[in-house]
Amino acid sequence: MDLDAFTAVHRPEWDRLDRLAKQRRLDGAEADELVRLYQAVATHLSTVRSAAPDPVLVTRLSELLSRSRTRIAGAHEPAWSEVVRYATVTVPAALYRIRWWTFWVTAGFLLVAVVAGVRVATDPEALAALGTPSWQEQYVDEAFASYYDPGTSFAAMVWTNNAWIALQMIAFGVTGAWPVYVLLQNAVSIGAIGGMMAAHGELTLFLQLITPHGLLELTSIFVAGAAGLRLFWAWVDPGPRPRSTALAAEGRALITVGVGLVGALALSGVVEGFVTGSTLPWWLKIIIGALALAAFLAYYLVLGRRAVEAGETGDLDVDKAGAVLPTAG
Repeated sequence: MDLDAFTAVHRPEWDRLDRLAKQRRLDGAEADELVRLYQAVATHLSTVRSAAPDPVLVTRLSELLSRSRTRIAGAHEPAWSEVVRYATVTVPAALYRIRWWTFWVTAGFLLVAVVAGVRVATDPEALAALGTPSWQEQYVDEAFASYYDPGTSFAAMVWTNNAWIALQMIAFGVTGAWPVYVLLQNAVSIGAIGGMMAAHGELTLFLQLITPHGLLELTSIFVAGAAGLRLFWAWVDPGPRPRSTALAAEGRALITVGVGLVGALALSGVVEGFVTGSTLPWWLKIIIGALALAAFLAYYLVLGRRAVEAGETGDLDVDKAGAVLPTAG
């Protein structure tokens, strides 16, 4: 297809549709013309996509159709179906696509944490480096447990703090260094605290207090780290796509991951704010935390697998993201 000739023939229709879509008031004849031109331009877009997918023209026609559709259907009708689809298809698909990255981040984090904990628990010099004996005793006997103060304000505080850390790892993941730095820092910190508690005979207390919320909270941090590293890898190895295209596609999908993690961390914040520091039996707290984690895993492994098998990637659809040239390879 001669794209220039096609454009020259149909540009008057496109320009007319653009004017009608922007026009403040339409009479009956103009409203009918708007609908007719909308249908015609939709056909033009389909033709261009199949015969000569020029990204500039496809984007222009997609935007024109989007404005026209809003004018025809109205801008204030709530698109609840799109919200539901985003929550049950797009977000799980984006999470599922990085499941193996999440697995390796989890394994690396736990390895570093265990090594740090064992060293602190068994090496007097490493233990002494954490603080004076009196400070350690005060922390183990009082400060660690008293940190978990049940209440709404505490839950909101830990939620916003953890969400901020997770979104930072995704946003700055393209550097490659920031997610690794945050993960290592947290792994060493958690491991060292656990080692210090173990050295003072309070490892059980440490596990009882960190497990209920930590199961979901740490999993969410692992996913965020995996998302950031996946974005970095898209820059290092974009495959057959141009590097800018690979980064844009992965970036959009991983923003979706961030949206999902905000919800997961809100749930872990509720557990930390109202369960961890409560007077419930420790075994019941752990069961509640395990159920929260199981719900998250089922959400992105079950729904995510189904969505990915249906062709979803977590990215925006072509009408919103814009078209790109096909790439061989």
